This record gives sequence, structure tokens and C-alpha cells, in this order.
Amino acid sequence: MTDESTPDVPEQGATAPDESMRLSKRMAALGICSRREADDYIERGWVRVDGVVVNILGSRVLPGQEITLDKPAQQAQANRVTILINKPVGFVSGQAERGYKPASVLVTLDNHWDGDLSGVRFHPQHLRGLAPAGRLDIDSVGMLVLTQDGRVAKTLIGEDSPVDKEYLVRVAGALSEEGLRLLNHGLELDGAALKPANVTWQNKDQLRFILREGKKRQIRRMCELVGLRVVGLKRIRIGNVRLGQLPPGKWRYLAANEHFD
Repeated sequence: MTDESTPDVPEQGATAPDESMRLSKRMAALGICSRREADDYIERGWVRVDGVVVNILGSRVLPGQEITLDKPAQQAQANRVTILINKPVGFVSGQAERGYKPASVLVTLDNHWDGDLSGVRFHPQHLRGLAPAGRLDIDSVGMLVLTQDGRVAKTLIGEDSPVDKEYLVRVAGALSEEGLRLLNHGLELDGAALKPANVTWQNKDQLRFILREGKKRQIRRMCELVGLRVVGLKRIRIGNVRLGQLPPGKWRYLAANEHFD
């Protein structure tokens, strides 16, 4: 006899219909949270499927089932912060490497930009679980995003992310009209065609790149393919959020009314 208080979710390890999906994966696909956050919420009993708590990792759901978060999970998400840094040269985006410090060491109370209008007050807890959502080369500068929020990370670095990034790139060398055309569309890296870009001259020695993908050192490698050498690279925008007047080496919070997409 079926217990009517239990949603129609196959138990962990049970055979499930082909169209079913792990609950945590489905939550990430819907943009509710990251898969890691989903597993945490499920274990805590903060996730409901069709109104009933599901607290078993590995549970599966069908596409039409409704997934909701209880208030503790909603509050946990509301307390997560996203930080914007104007990264200087010489800092790496993620963990320390080759003796270079990670940009996260810049996130201190003394280094907080006094022009921050978010209204968020610094707390050491904001440093916990803070991870880069995308990378910026050690010799590049500009906007770097660090976040505690898996939803933000998925928005910015998911495989099908719709968010574009804008860069000012100072170059040396001669660029033909054909080279400029190839920068916009027609180049390959690592054996795969690049997505169309928007590349225009900003001034006589600086290009403006707008990209929707971020392969390793992509802009530098693109420029090399058309005979250019990058001598300076600055990211000035990610989606709807601009670097603005944030000084080099300083950081601020992403405000509640700011959204990348």
C-alpha cells in the first residue's frame, strides 16, 4: 500500500524511468542552486518535491514535479554574497600557484572600496566558500567575480551561459581587415571553432572584445593567430555589471539590484 505522504520519487538505488533525473541535478538545471548546495539542502531536509520533504541523497524526480526550498534554505541563499574585485597584475584567480597569491587575499575590511553602495557590511563569514566564477589571467586586470552563490557561478561559467564579457585589449602589430574579420568569426582553438565574437577598434592601438566563451588565454591566443601581441588586457564588464569606478586592487559587493543576466 502506498504512503500518500510520500511523493512519487524513486528511492535511491531504485530503477527509475528514463526521463527521471537526480534531484540535485534537476535543481541545478532549474537554477535553484548548485548541485553541491542541493545535496546539502536535501540532507538537511530543506527540499520539497510536490510539497513533501525529500531528504535522501540520490533521489530522482520527473520533469513535471515541483521542487521548492523551505525557508532555512531560502535564508541561506539570501545570506550568500558575491564580490567584485578589480584584479591587478600578479594575482591569480583561484588557488595560489607558482608563488603568486590568489585575488581573494585582497578581500579585507581595509581593502573594501568606500564607494560601495550595496549596503552590505563586511563579515569574515563572507570569506567562507568564496570561489571565482570565471578566470582572469595573472597578467590581466579588471573585473573578477568571487561568489558564495552557486546560482551566480552557474550563470557565469555554465556551458550554455548567455552572459557576455567585455575587454579592452592593447595590442602591438599590424591587423589587416581580414584579420579583424577572423577575430570576429572564423578562428579555431584547440581544434574547435570559436563562437562569434564582437571585436572592434577602440582606438589606434586598442581593441574592444565582447565574448560569450572563455577558453584559457583565449584573447591572447586569438590575437597571436592574426599576428598581434597583447600588451595589456582589462575586463570591464560581465553581462549587465560594469567595473565602473572600482579602483585597482579594491573590491565591492554585488548589490541586490544588480544582475549579470
